[in-house]
Amino acid sequence: MKLGNQGAEVSRLGLGCMGMSFAYGAADENESVATLRRALDLGITFLDTADMYGFGANEELVGRTIADRRDEVFLATKFGIVGDPRNPAARDVNGSPEYVRSAIDASLQRLGVDHVDLYYQHRMDPNVPIEETVGAMAELVQAGKVRYLGLSEASAETIRRAHVVHPITAVQSEWSLFSRDIEESVLPVLRELGIGLVPYSPLGRGMLTGALPTELAADDFRRTLPRFSGDNLDANLKLVEEIRAVASRYDATPGQIALAWVLAQGNDVAPIPGTKRRKYLEENWAALDVQLSADDVEALSKLTPVGTRYADMSWVAGETAAQN
Repeated sequence: MKLGNQGAEVSRLGLGCMGMSFAYGAADENESVATLRRALDLGITFLDTADMYGFGANEELVGRTIADRRDEVFLATKFGIVGDPRNPAARDVNGSPEYVRSAIDASLQRLGVDHVDLYYQHRMDPNVPIEETVGAMAELVQAGKVRYLGLSEASAETIRRAHVVHPITAVQSEWSLFSRDIEESVLPVLRELGIGLVPYSPLGRGMLTGALPTELAADDFRRTLPRFSGDNLDANLKLVEEIRAVASRYDATPGQIALAWVLAQGNDVAPIPGTKRRKYLEENWAALDVQLSADDVEALSKLTPVGTRYADMSWVAGETAAQN
């Protein structure tokens, strides 16, 4: 499918690689490698990583695995969130032109490639005008280090300003049955400007699969998310039962219905459900065959979850106030 109107072409479904190295409990490198290879075999060739996933470990894993199949892959990575491996809870953002230039060189080295297909600013830096950051990113395109530019979790106004400096091919934002806030202002701007949308966490960080573990691992970051705590979790799991009822009519899983809903939102949408296991990769891939009726799309759209998607929403939305 075409992602945006700048010429990028990606598989209809991508693969988010974060969980292979970061945030969701213990890593299993052998299974992660097998999952990445299976994705390519299935035709899921749009791979998404970032320099902060495992503090570079995820880029190294992806790079090693695709080394003999680079020409099959549309490779996306991100920069901008900086942290300290000794204190994973500490994080900041850096959108300075100097950092843009150093970050891409470090990512290319870890990935073992001479260019990435799509380079995102992972989060906006409230202290650096978006025009300066995107100006530096545009230089990377001229240098042949990057083919297309993207933004992640940017406001509508920031997207407009960035697109003036250099065409933006894609915006990555959380979007699922349980995360709908981009529909108000971001989605209309993307469609007006011809920018593709890459929804991450289209399965609600696993909640929409109906297969959450009864107890999250101690280091599972979902423990910090309001939707996964106490009464909120109970209320949200009741909504998942409604999705399960729809799934039973399609001989599908709840996760496949949730993915099919995102896919039904338009042919400019390329979701990147994350997984580190072949079993779930294949389940996600089969969602491409689920065609929801218009009535079911509408009914599912009325589900309203309890709790915000992050504990501190300013981490996501703060740049709206800071830059507009």
